[in-house]
Amino acid sequence: MSELLVLSGLLLGVLLVLYALGVPVAIAMGSTVVIVMLSPYGNGINYGLIAQQLLYGLNSFTMLAIPFYLLLGRLMNRIGMTQRIFDLANSMVGQFRGGIAHVNIIASMIFSGMSGLAVADAAGLGRVEYAAMRDQGYEKDISLGVTGSSAIIGPIIPPSVPIIIYAVLAGESIGQLFMGGVVPGILIGLFLMVLVFVFVYLRGYETEDSFSLARFWSCLKSAVFPLLAPVLIVGGIVTGLFTATEAGAIAVVYTVLLGAFIYNELTLGELLEELQYSMVETFSLTFIVGIASMYGLVALQLRLPILMADQITGFSSDPTVVMLLLVGVLLIVGTFMETIAAITILVPIFLPILDIANIDPIHFGIVMILTLMLGLLTPPFGVILFVLEKVTDASLEEVMRAIVPYYVPILLALLFTILFPEIVMYPATELMGG
Repeated sequence: MSELLVLSGLLLGVLLVLYALGVPVAIAMGSTVVIVMLSPYGNGINYGLIAQQLLYGLNSFTMLAIPFYLLLGRLMNRIGMTQRIFDLANSMVGQFRGGIAHVNIIASMIFSGMSGLAVADAAGLGRVEYAAMRDQGYEKDISLGVTGSSAIIGPIIPPSVPIIIYAVLAGESIGQLFMGGVVPGILIGLFLMVLVFVFVYLRGYETEDSFSLARFWSCLKSAVFPLLAPVLIVGGIVTGLFTATEAGAIAVVYTVLLGAFIYNELTLGELLEELQYSMVETFSLTFIVGIASMYGLVALQLRLPILMADQITGFSSDPTVVMLLLVGVLLIVGTFMETIAAITILVPIFLPILDIANIDPIHFGIVMILTLMLGLLTPPFGVILFVLEKVTDASLEEVMRAIVPYYVPILLALLFTILFPEIVMYPATELMGG
């Protein structure tokens, strides 16, 4: 136990101190690696090992999926898919009690399933959703709560950038992880809709616009091409026509053609601008992953994952108990660390524990990402909280208070996913042939 505490303090403690001081996560991880190598527990700086790990840690076909999905999300937002999908959802359920709040959730499920990033959903669709709810007379707290909580569905429903990062580090199939996230993502949406129904009933909100078949048909025609994008991605992966990486490339081509020739809302200059921003985002993510592979190697050399696995499995060998212990760690980490950073740091450390406890990495991957999504909504560093402050008229304190009740449906979905692995594993194995 003492050895575990010393090594944890060295490898994790130095990293967290640097992170808390505002050092970018990749630089903090790289600096920690150098400090550990120079410490009495290290073997000195090995420049060849560092160069080799940085190269081969990124030399993966799976990594090619990252730039495609980042670009895809930006292009879809650029050519107006956001508003078209929102209008379609509104025409479907806007007539029900609290309809616009349900529209908020459904639109987030559809759109964020395309962008794959919760922050992108909150920044892009969130502004539209919040304004629509306020225009319908909804109070600020419910408008903020629904908008913020529904944004986290994005990294669960495919495609998902965090899932791609996890797949690379864990050596698992992106396609299986994509399929495994579908049902948990839908569960979050359904549980949020139940909570919204209770709130709108208690506050006496009335039904809104009556259903109009003509309006629904018009919105459906406008949104049919955007809706084909996730069908193309998921359908192609499930049928085996192409891999998840290839699906991202095909979806990008489809979106460019749609924006340029169908909607006439994407010029060559705008395409080049989105390519530029996506390249910057891709470099940031891949640099983090490369450093993380080196960090994981040093952690393995120190035997930290093995020592941690011995302690956790010594407490209990039951897979569910071990999973709950790891979730507890993730809930704490998620309150102060960004999702991608937490995945890159912890996956190499957790993998030996999963192996010893006989926990399927596909199942744990979805549980891990769902758990870390709570961190995006949790003070003091919840990124979505700051995004909502910027895109709405609410203060940060108002945003934080409004989000609290919406932890309940998210935690409930997390508990279901932990206790019933079939929610993840059946789609992942049966649909993907795993």
